[in-house]
Amino acid sequence: MIFSLAMVVMTVASVLGLIVDDRMIAGAPNWLKPFKFAVSFIAYSVMWAWLMSLHPRRPRWLHHTGTLLAVAGVVEMAAIAGQALRGKPSHFNVQTEFDATLWITMGITVAILWVATLAASISVARDVLLPRPLKLSINLGMAISLAGMLTGPLMSQRETGIKGVAGAHSIGVPDGGPGMPITGWNLVGGDLRVGHFIGIHGLQVLPLVAVVLAAFVARHAILAREEVRTRLVWTAGGVYTGLFALVTWQAFRGQSLVEPDALTLLAFAGIVAAGTAGVTWAKSAARTPVPA
Repeated sequence: MIFSLAMVVMTVASVLGLIVDDRMIAGAPNWLKPFKFAVSFIAYSVMWAWLMSLHPRRPRWLHHTGTLLAVAGVVEMAAIAGQALRGKPSHFNVQTEFDATLWITMGITVAILWVATLAASISVARDVLLPRPLKLSINLGMAISLAGMLTGPLMSQRETGIKGVAGAHSIGVPDGGPGMPITGWNLVGGDLRVGHFIGIHGLQVLPLVAVVLAAFVARHAILAREEVRTRLVWTAGGVYTGLFALVTWQAFRGQSLVEPDALTLLAFAGIVAAGTAGVTWAKSAARTPVPA
């Protein structure tokens, strides 16, 4: 939580940077990347602080894992913000020995974050006791989040042919082209950041679905059945996984999120149909007699 508060301060500082600093990096405002990462880290750290607080025993190694996550996050943000202060790209930048060292350090911290998140996820999935729909949503969210984090290294493996650049977000077009507001996602080509974003934030979205379903129990009698809510969470998890896979596949085909072709639309329709079938499956649980 201390780290999340630090990221709130970083978010405010980045907003001020966006206002007073007119420098651009790869076609985006200089302080946009620190802003996006700070906001993402707030969601990440608050969520994990809550999940770790649910552990019935809170073993010492899990406490140390939380500390490791925070320290790795600090190192990552220090590199990103430091490069912004210099007016240099933080990602894929190997133009000088110093830039390359920072980029390698960031790669190491990402690996540490992933391994530590995996260890914490296994502990939460195994030991934390919660109502079945909420526990399922957390387990699915952790799995999708870990998969989303793995799309990051895929970007660093992209060959650009540009000296001093080791990787790229975009596919089919160079980085730095027209981008969506705030996110900066490429508007004319594929962009792996779309799947990366959707994937890593599954850990926030799916538990929120379970919480909302529980909140509506008093208003909708059908949701009083735990099995109905559980099946709806399974459905939400399946739809969310499908969307994550779809936008990642779309990016690898060099296609912008806002310019889907017929094949992408057909796949999206399939996800919608599967989601509709899942809702029907969930509703059918309300008609199943409760075991004596």
